Amino acid sequence: MTEVEVVQLLVSPEHRLAGRPSDGPPAAPDDELVRRVEVRGGLGLVGDRYFGRRAHRDAAVTIMAAERLPLDIDPLVGLLLTRRNILIRGFDIDSCVGSTLSLDTGAGPVTFAVNRPARPCAWMDVTIGAGAQRALRGGGGVRCTPLSDGVITLGRASLSLIAGPRTGR
Repeated sequence: MTEVEVVQLLVSPEHRLAGRPSDGPPAAPDDELVRRVEVRGGLGLVGDRYFGRRAHRDAAVTIMAAERLPLDIDPLVGLLLTRRNILIRGFDIDSCVGSTLSLDTGAGPVTFAVNRPARPCAWMDVTIGAGAQRALRGGGGVRCTPLSDGVITLGRASLSLIAGPRTGR
């Protein structure tokens, strides 16, 4: 078990980074950053753009390590710019692809299958700044499937690896 901090949570009802990055993103609604998210096993975060979408079942939730944010490019970078769902501090989440982990912020553990890296796209150079896509390679977070229902809130949390990386993939 590792003590971590849940720094930010993002639930976005719409996919904002669509089209050409050169056209720029639309303005973000004020309520995308939240203090609490409801997680549903196999579905995602209630209210999020990928909740219950068949094409995104293995990538319904994205988790990123705060230590990997390109603060040298934009000191204010966070989830509104990276478009990940959960930002944690204190754990190298990018090293967990193929693992199963649980995150407990006090309301009981929520279990996730960590399926694959969340690779940064060209939009990162637009939303964060020039060089962000390259800076986030290998550290853009992970795409997960929630395996249980629960609640995640901001603040201190316990993260546990339940099973190590799967082989043969």
